Amino acid sequence: MPAAEAVVGAEESRWTGAPIVVLGIGADGWDGLGAAARAAIGECEVVFGSPRQLDLLPASAAERVTWPSPLLPALPALFAQHAEHRIGVLASGDPMFYGIGATLARRFGAEALRVFPQPSSASLACARLGWPLAEIPVVSVVARPLPTVLPELADGRRVLVLSEDERTPAQLATLLRDNGFGASTLTVLEQLGGPAEHRRTGTAATWAHPQGDPLNIVAIACVADPGARRDTRLPGLADTAFTGDGQLTKSEVRALTVTALAPAPGELLWDVGGGSGSVAIEWCRTHPRCRAVTFERLPARREQIAANAAALGVPGITIRGEVRSEFAEREFSAPDAIFLGGGLTQDGVFDQCWQRLRPGGRLVANAVTAESEAQLLDWAARHGGTLRKFQIYRGEPLGGFTAWRPHLPVAQWIVRKPAG
Repeated sequence: MPAAEAVVGAEESRWTGAPIVVLGIGADGWDGLGAAARAAIGECEVVFGSPRQLDLLPASAAERVTWPSPLLPALPALFAQHAEHRIGVLASGDPMFYGIGATLARRFGAEALRVFPQPSSASLACARLGWPLAEIPVVSVVARPLPTVLPELADGRRVLVLSEDERTPAQLATLLRDNGFGASTLTVLEQLGGPAEHRRTGTAATWAHPQGDPLNIVAIACVADPGARRDTRLPGLADTAFTGDGQLTKSEVRALTVTALAPAPGELLWDVGGGSGSVAIEWCRTHPRCRAVTFERLPARREQIAANAAALGVPGITIRGEVRSEFAEREFSAPDAIFLGGGLTQDGVFDQCWQRLRPGGRLVANAVTAESEAQLLDWAARHGGTLRKFQIYRGEPLGGFTAWRPHLPVAQWIVRKPAG
């Protein structure tokens, strides 16, 4: 998720040319388009699309331009080059559903577009399977890491995955098998809505189908293996979900911490003193659009954060070094929330973070030593906020009995930066 890292300018820029026709086209091609859509694309002087999409159009005088790769960096120059022409853009199905239409709307504004949608692959898949579309999560792994599917998995849940290509179904079966969902049923729906529509079904653990059509969507009916660890989007994953050197915010404290940080979709967290990455990972798991930058001094721990993030389905977390050194070397987008889990007694860490926190943003700091707790008291006296302290006891065997083993008490400071 590169947007979580550096400061960038506003993405939207004014489009002064004729409205851009963004046409959704299904596997049924030209025959599946309505009269208005056909007329709009017929008026275009240049049409962008993939080779497969462009081949679906009838012969015309319009110049046909295949999308370059990588696409996003090339978009500004590509559209500037053809700004004097009437431009058409082809998309698969609904252009606003994980499609180029949403990208163009962010860049040029909605008023610059004329969008003609077709049914999305998700709509068609639910129609074929009898699934209620409004209740089915959809995960795209097109140009995205496959593990992003993991946070959506739960026993009895149904999920749709937009495939990258013909290799995705087998890769997805392996991912499910390796993460406690081998008994899940996979249904691969290819070329939906077209004459070559085809379906293949099997379980993740025994998937043996050969590669099929690259244009496919995978439906998962999730079945958890007996004894599989239960990982939900709610904060407080089991400590065993994370690997590392023991530098870990324990499950109960982590749940209280992430709740205090109060993540909302699309928000950005800075996790200072990342350790195993547990707080940043739990933040990002609460919603697919949540983002995080974690700052960790030790290289071995940075590697461990990356491994934990991938294993728990949020591989897009940005991982950086010691926070003060990073601030000296580069600019970062202002975060919506900051967690100080380390470096509380280091000179300047709090002040630099507080200065960079956006107005109205939240900061949560945890302390386990007397020295760091004294810092929390001092900061609270200056900035207000809420102080609380808690201690967790866990029942552990003691001979033939059970004893309550105390963990270190944790002091926590929660504060919101004034909006003015």
